[in-house]
Amino acid sequence: MKNDTLAAALPAALGDKLVNVRSSFGEVTAVITAAELQTSMRVLRDHADCRFELLLDVAGVDYSAYGTTGRGMMYTSSDSTPAEELAHRGQGRFAAVYHLLSIAHNSRLRVRAFAPDDEFPVVPTVTNIWPSAGWYEREAFDLFGIVFAGHPDLRRILTDYGFVGHPFRKDFPLSGHVEMRYDPEQGRVIYQPVSIEPREVTPRIIREDSYADSE
Repeated sequence: MKNDTLAAALPAALGDKLVNVRSSFGEVTAVITAAELQTSMRVLRDHADCRFELLLDVAGVDYSAYGTTGRGMMYTSSDSTPAEELAHRGQGRFAAVYHLLSIAHNSRLRVRAFAPDDEFPVVPTVTNIWPSAGWYEREAFDLFGIVFAGHPDLRRILTDYGFVGHPFRKDFPLSGHVEMRYDPEQGRVIYQPVSIEPREVTPRIIREDSYADSE
């Protein structure tokens, strides 16, 4: 199925559940509200014009601004990629992004759902639609702090049990909040406040020409 055909089929299949649909860089992206996510995903899986049988990935995204003073630009970690304007942030800070594959139609679709609350981001789980979402949602929860309501076992999957915070959030310090070391007196690994100086890495697109000069 060609991208323009898929983009035209989505409004007919999803109706008012679809916030918007865009086709760019060879992929189609559909934005769906978190409240309608489960219903919409069932339609995308079962509707004859969609038939997205496989969920390939679930990723968290943090759209918060970084280094915006006087520039009105979003953070980007690549020196070769232009920063995104704040006007393109969308509906909130956190979003869950789903990558779907239709074997029947030989097509792919990206679905984005924004969490309505920036302070406590929650979107419904899709593990009851695609069981493969289980580990992907745990990863997004661990790294971004996005809670997937209804997930059968929402625990950290990559960081340690005593880890503080969510390391892929843009406001997470590069040095972290705690460090661990082996204490020979106690005979075990202990956690303690981080002892190194905080670091700041500013992308080349927004830092001053004299950023790396020593005083």
